[in-house]
Amino acid sequence: MSKKDLIDAVATATELSKDKAGAAVDAVVAHIEQVMKNGDEVRIPGFGTFKVSKRAERKARNPQTGAEMTLKAARVPKFSAAKALKDALNA
Repeated sequence: MSKKDLIDAVATATELSKDKAGAAVDAVVAHIEQVMKNGDEVRIPGFGTFKVSKRAERKARNPQTGAEMTLKAARVPKFSAAKALKDALNA
């Protein structure tokens, strides 16, 4: 599903115009992004949790040359699905 498909689905389900549905989808995504930038997590009951994880500095190899390099530490997004979502997918 693309962002356009999601906007169309929200517009249909809520009877909003596509412009307003697009603004709503953009606002939700922007808010989740901002909360995660602050290092906090976003919990959506029945769906899952978006959180930030820290990845330590590590060694890696360039697959073309075989040269070893160091990848710096980074913060990465993680998503954990809620039990209700897992159950719905396997029902």
